[in-house]
Amino acid sequence: MTKTFADLGVRDPLVKALAANGITSPFPIQVDTLPDTLAGRDVLGRGKTGSGKTLAFSIPMVARLAGDLAGGKRRPGHPVGLILAPTRELATQISAALEPLAGAYNLKVTTIFGGVSQHRQVQALKAGVDIVVACPGRLEDLMKQKFVSLDAVEITVLDEADHMADLGFLPVVTRILSATPQNGQRLLFSATLDNGVDKLVKRFLHNEVLHSVDEANSPVAAMTHHVFDVAGVEAKKVLVQKLASGTGRRILFMRTKHQARKLARQLTEAGIPSVDLHGNLSQAARDRNLAAFSAGEARVLVATDVAARGVHVDDVELVVHVDPPAEHKAYLHRSGRTARAGSAGDVVTVVLPEQRKDLAILMRKAAIKVTPQQVTADSDPVNALVGEIAPHVVPVPKAAPQPAGNGGGARRGGGGGGQRRSGGSGQAGGGRGGQGGGRGGAQGGGRGGSQGAAAGGGRSSGGRGRGQGSGQPTVMYSSESPRSGGSQGSGNGQRRRATRP
Repeated sequence: MTKTFADLGVRDPLVKALAANGITSPFPIQVDTLPDTLAGRDVLGRGKTGSGKTLAFSIPMVARLAGDLAGGKRRPGHPVGLILAPTRELATQISAALEPLAGAYNLKVTTIFGGVSQHRQVQALKAGVDIVVACPGRLEDLMKQKFVSLDAVEITVLDEADHMADLGFLPVVTRILSATPQNGQRLLFSATLDNGVDKLVKRFLHNEVLHSVDEANSPVAAMTHHVFDVAGVEAKKVLVQKLASGTGRRILFMRTKHQARKLARQLTEAGIPSVDLHGNLSQAARDRNLAAFSAGEARVLVATDVAARGVHVDDVELVVHVDPPAEHKAYLHRSGRTARAGSAGDVVTVVLPEQRKDLAILMRKAAIKVTPQQVTADSDPVNALVGEIAPHVVPVPKAAPQPAGNGGGARRGGGGGGQRRSGGSGQAGGGRGGQGGGRGGAQGGGRGGSQGAAAGGGRSSGGRGRGQGSGQPTVMYSSESPRSGGSQGSGNGQRRRATRP
């Protein structure tokens, strides 16, 4: 008989919150762990990627903090629940899954990670939060600055502990865990127990219960693996574009940030809306690109391994290893972006002749048996995998030079060109872009220069004026998105010394 969340001891408000998000039946790792986690036991959970670990620890955290552990008044800077995650993307995804559950009991959740200003995070802590979802580095920074204390934490979760070890976070994780009360509940979820994860278990978990769903590193059963051998670099390029051209969501993995950015741009120019995700992007750009992929505005996400964990987007039907990964764990985690939560998916590895031997070794270590196929972009196995070709999407053109605006100054002014230091309005301005020259601005304000970036966003060179953009942002499918958008901008004519980017 199939168990329900209620059968496992989950209270009615949480059952309703889960159902409101379309979650009515627990996955095996949730069935196994919930009786123990809800009872307050320390749990070591091992499960394959996409197995439902996030809810396995989110449900008991909310249930216990709102029930047995419910305290008094919320205290600024003293959370009672802590979840540590290795990447910003994973922290964001955990928070998104957690908030509807926390909302059922009016618990407040905030995220803490680097790459963005700490101001919003500090303000949230000062206002008082119940649960913090954090990356270790920024959390320790805020602890040192006395903005947050972990002395009231009742439940601590380590998610993707093995990936934290791979990234070298174990020393800071150890310091963070040492700052939490020894008698608190601790839940650790990890695909493997190597690279020092076992030391964390021995030191910080007490009388823990081990729950292992499938063997560590086991591939997902609903995932079909393909190895496509190609004759050379040009054949690979054509094949990759064909694999990206289907109607469903797909993630393409590259080794380097530069190549990920380049491929996303090339696919977009070829009519396949694509965004990139890698460590060189600002947090705002990463959020924007991931949101475009999640919303379907871009069908293809071109990523480096920074996205192998933490990108939990439903209905990714295909993962392509454009560049085979360096080791088998990376292969499994990349591949785990498809066939999530019981859905089916396909994984393709594109292999050049000189890569075949190394890939064969990698696949043996990953316990995946697949027969390589020699293909071209027009081969039957490729056509069957791609399915229906999506309509060609004309990429957003960059703004063409526009006529001069009305009025405006030739020196140090924003706005249109003509009068010294006067305002006026220009077209295709926006943000820091615009047209003009010298120290003035012929159009749209900005820093002068010969031409503003696409549709008025971005930066341009020359001049010292600073314009103010207005209008709606322009959607672009690459990392070259404008800083601020708008089809029109207005200069303010301020005498302000320009700063370098």
